[in-house]
Amino acid sequence: MDHVDRILAQWKQERPDLDAEPMGLLGRLTRLRTHLAREIVKTLAAHGLNSASIDVLATLRRAGPPYRLSPGDLLATTMVSSGTMTNRLDQLEKAGLIERAHNPEDRRGVIIALTPKGFALVDAAVTAHVENQHRLVEELNTEERAALDGLLRKFLTAFE
Repeated sequence: MDHVDRILAQWKQERPDLDAEPMGLLGRLTRLRTHLAREIVKTLAAHGLNSASIDVLATLRRAGPPYRLSPGDLLATTMVSSGTMTNRLDQLEKAGLIERAHNPEDRRGVIIALTPKGFALVDAAVTAHVENQHRLVEELNTEERAALDGLLRKFLTAFE
């Protein structure tokens, strides 16, 4: 029995008329998210990053050479407000991880690019992050991970 099973047993005792099965599934997802987020935060913090900074840096890194995007492309990819993005970019620029430059295709615009320091940091952080993710799912074998991934994809698609 896990923590969620104990809660479900209490509801069954107190409200046998309720079908609380979805509470078990969603409760486990919520508790797992909390545990997983805590572990991910630790890995990122070891590199001096947080979820906001890795979001921007990883988006630029995934963009491929020359590792730069317009602010609009960053906004579309990360799905945060322009004010939030500006704050993130200011902090990353202050740390020397990104630079703002004139957009060569539109002189009125700006382009956001990884600096060599930012590139090195995001590569190291992503490597550690992926290693950590492997550790976090090692309780499940390959088939179980594939089955869970398929079910979660189906479930998530219903919302997205």
